[in-house]
Parts: sequence; structure tokens; C-alpha cells
Amino acid sequence: MSKIRKGDIVGRKSYGKDIYFKVSKIIEKISTKEEIAILNGLIERIEADSPVSDLEIIPRRDVIKRLKSLDDKLKKRIFIADEKRSFDKSITGKILHLDGDRKYSEKSYNYYKKVGLHAVVRNIPEYKQPIVVTRFLEIYKPDILVVTGHDGMLKKGKRYYDIYNYRNSRYFIETVKKAREFDKSTGKNLVIFAGACQSYFEALISAGANFASSPARILIDFLDPLLVAEKIATTEKYKFVTIDDIAYELRDGKNGVSGIGANGKLKE
Repeated sequence: MSKIRKGDIVGRKSYGKDIYFKVSKIIEKISTKEEIAILNGLIERIEADSPVSDLEIIPRRDVIKRLKSLDDKLKKRIFIADEKRSFDKSITGKILHLDGDRKYSEKSYNYYKKVGLHAVVRNIPEYKQPIVVTRFLEIYKPDILVVTGHDGMLKKGKRYYDIYNYRNSRYFIETVKKAREFDKSTGKNLVIFAGACQSYFEALISAGANFASSPARILIDFLDPLLVAEKIATTEKYKFVTIDDIAYELRDGKNGVSGIGANGKLKE
């Protein structure tokens, strides 16, 4: 059996290799000397850990097939956006997107660019997002803030309201709070999306997010936050956007993403 290394694409044998992960790092459990891999979803925004012994390297052809499915989905969305585009003489809302995953940051930027949106994307690790968000808001003055990366519950199906049962939700929550504090001083009425797979939805909304994941503590798609931002950016400012206007386009509808809604940011 091949030795598992950082950067490998793997599946968890005990889960039937249902999700493809990239190995972020490998640590040794002090008490047992067992090797534990920290994993990030290849196309889902989830972080997990697993004994290295439970991992199996995914054949390259299968990885290519899975990545192609994501690229095909992006191409389909870009085609739909081109067909629906009616804002050539208007100014779309400006997006600032902080993403904890470098590859997702690149794909997000390319998507925004190809559908004609004005977006700044920065790859910022989740734990650093609360530190940099105020400075970035001052610099870029966005209408829409997207705060995401990877997340996950440590004890799935338990302790739903324990912030320490989530891998990165506390960083997203703190980022939203800082962004909302800054927004109060500027009166810009910033629209915020925050969260990733299995994130602490209720706390994100309480912190000031307009839309967040994940009400049912399920996986969300890489594309879900982008679709929410796109909808707000391309909707006229006098129209109020609810989750019902977006849910049909999301991976799992309102189970994956919900919120209190917001006015659009399209300007004439």
C-alpha cells in the first residue's frame, strides 16, 4: 500500500470513499503514536480528520473525473449567466471574497470574472480572516462580503449549539462580527454570506450574516456561496432577495444555505 503523504487525494475507506479529500497535513497522536491526516474536501467545503490507516489514495483517473464534474458545472453556470445577462449598462455590486482554500480562491475568481462580476478574491486561512477583514473592507469597499473556506462538525449529529464542536465556525462568526461593526460605521449596508460545510448556521446569522450555511449541518457545494453573491450583485437595489429566490440553484436548497435575505446591489 502506498504511503499517504501531504497533497495526496484520498478517500476514507470506512465511509465508502464517498468524498474525495486532499491531505492538508499529517500529525501524530501523542497518546497512541497513530498518524492522523487533516483533510480538506476536493469539491465540497468540508474539513475532517482520519487515521491514515483508514485512507486510500484515489486513482488519478477518478480524481480527474470528479474535477471534470465540477468544471462542467461551472461551465454550465457561466452559460446560464451569459444567457440571462441584462446588466451591461448597470454596475453590479462589488464582491469581496475571503476563502480559506487556495484552489477554491482561484476557481472563485475565474468564475466571477467569466460571469462579468466585479470581485476581489483573497486566499486567507480561516483563522486569519477575523484579523484581516476590517482592513480589507477599508481598502476594497465592497457591497457584498463572502467569508468561507472549510468547516465541519467534530461530533456529527451532536452538540449542535457548541461552538467548539465546529472546526472553523468560530472564525467565520468573529469575521462576520468585525465586518458588521465596520459596516455600522460606514452605513454601507453590507450583504454578508458566511460559512462552509456543516457550519454553525444560527450563530452566523446572529453575528450579522444575511445568508449562511448550514441549517441542516450538511455539506454545501463549492459553488453555493458564489451563486448567493452573484444573485445579490445582479439584483436591483430596490428588490429584496430571499433564500426562496436562490434555493433551487443550490446543491441542497434551504437545507444547505438559508438566511434573512437582503436588498440587491445592482446600480443603474
